[in-house]
Amino acid sequence: METINTLPTLSAKDFATDQEVRWCPGCGDYSILAQVQKIMPGIGVPKENIVIISGIGCSSRFPYYMNTYGMHSIHGRATAVASGLKAARPDLSVWIVTGDGDGLSIGGNHTMHLLRRNFDVNLLLFNNQIYGLTKGQYSPTSEINKVTKSTPVGSIDHPFNPLALAMGADATFIARSMDRDPKHLQAMLTRSHQHKGSSFLEIYQNCNIFNDGAFEIFTEKSTKAEEALFLEQGKPLLFGTGVQKGIKLDGLKPVIVDIGSDASADDCWIHDEKDFYKAQMLVRMFDDPNKGGDHFPRPFGVFYETERACYEDVMTMQIEEAIATKGKGNLDKLLRGREVWEILS
Repeated sequence: METINTLPTLSAKDFATDQEVRWCPGCGDYSILAQVQKIMPGIGVPKENIVIISGIGCSSRFPYYMNTYGMHSIHGRATAVASGLKAARPDLSVWIVTGDGDGLSIGGNHTMHLLRRNFDVNLLLFNNQIYGLTKGQYSPTSEINKVTKSTPVGSIDHPFNPLALAMGADATFIARSMDRDPKHLQAMLTRSHQHKGSSFLEIYQNCNIFNDGAFEIFTEKSTKAEEALFLEQGKPLLFGTGVQKGIKLDGLKPVIVDIGSDASADDCWIHDEKDFYKAQMLVRMFDDPNKGGDHFPRPFGVFYETERACYEDVMTMQIEEAIATKGKGNLDKLLRGREVWEILS
């Protein structure tokens, strides 16, 4: 009689460890941890096949609190460690947890190359626009004129736009969510896992000690409807209290319209996750006082998704083809090389 192997029924508690969670009370990391633990039982992967890899920073304590395999690696190199693991063990579900400092400053180069190589891993970038672990210096995503301990008269650096960086690196899945919208974050985490290839999920995360309220305008009930735009595949870009506003394309220029008086919902921009060119516009859709024009809401959701061969799959094919044509290699022979000298005493 044939037996069917089924995974044991798990809950979020099965993915929690016995370690004391040591983030500052009120930190957004608590919510992100809770949402990751909640979606894990539903992704259909045994716990022993899930690996969480982090670098350095507040977010990088994540592996201690997930009852899976994991590694708290070195500053900015979580992506490099994860790449090596996925190449050696493509069967594993690999998750990278990093921050705007760890992943975009010292680790920026590694992040960029992970995305272009398209390893089938999930990269969660916690963006709080500040260095939290080292006590409040400005980060690569801090806004211009940000006053911090390292910029007492204001930062003059132009900040990174993480999603624009991911688009430039040809990431195959690009999305954004926030710590204070649990249901949306769970949906984006699930979508990240479902994608075959490198998924890049930026998560707005509040650092209530060193940068409190950085994303409050997108999370508070009094302003969220007017300031946050939630992208849904095949649906028009609508927002506002009572969903009375929309975004329409005037040629190649997005404009805000009032539904009912200026335009109907059918006239508005219809979101298409496969449209590379519109995704380029969406990742740049945030208010820039130097450009003037409309004040646009900040988009959240899946901006772009496409298919491309994964690095580890192509590498495996290369190895198999080489063995088929040349046979298995001999390591000792390779190390000896073609020329050998014998030294006589």
